Amino acid sequence: MAEERRSLRATALDRALLPLHRWVWRDAGRRARKLLRFAETEADGGRDLSRAAEVTRDPLLRRLYLRHAQDEERHARLFRARGRELLHSLPRNGGRASFEANFFAPGERGLDDLHVESGGDESLLAFLHLSEEAAAQRFVIYQEALAHDPETRDVFRRILHDEAFHMTYTHAQLMRICGPRTRRRIWQARLGRLWKAYLRVAAALAGVIGTLLLRVQYFVLLPPFVFLARRAARREPPGFAASRALPDARSQY
Repeated sequence: MAEERRSLRATALDRALLPLHRWVWRDAGRRARKLLRFAETEADGGRDLSRAAEVTRDPLLRRLYLRHAQDEERHARLFRARGRELLHSLPRNGGRASFEANFFAPGERGLDDLHVESGGDESLLAFLHLSEEAAAQRFVIYQEALAHDPETRDVFRRILHDEAFHMTYTHAQLMRICGPRTRRRIWQARLGRLWKAYLRVAAALAGVIGTLLLRVQYFVLLPPFVFLARRAARREPPGFAASRALPDARSQY
């Protein structure tokens, strides 16, 4: 456990973006909202793991899933408590929304949904291993970015200890169940995460393009029609126009 924790390193990309991470976490209001959102994610993960403990047929995994679920619930309480402390310490209206930068500072699982019943223990363990590994790497860089906030930094330090255990046990249990298929399972889970990341980026890009097209239509395409409508309105005589004579009701034409 201690060796695993000491070996934890932030990714090269996150380390290169350390100044950006520091800017994201500098604002107290944004920091509080992120912690509260992390609490929701951890609580949701705890419920998923409790469900996994119910459906698994492996008694050892059942105990480990329950232990993991209890850890997630404790993490949710830690994040929630610290987030509320920060919110209460802000001046009135000091917690108003600002740029959240969720893409640069996501929580543990981000928008990845954990479907417990859709796969077996192999898929679940591979997913959990990659998720906990990514969380541990992010929490390492968050600790460095929070040098100005020792209390919040200590929350991440305490949680990082559990993340290292989660990362270790999921890999060990995956090797016990899969044996030589462990690496293939991890790669399948990694490709699944990449596909979900692509879908998130594509959805965000589609939203930006849609907003841009609507603005182009409003400011470029709509004004000519408004001009033509106003010009046609000026040609209309004022007042009521006489109606056309009604045709002879006795004729079929």
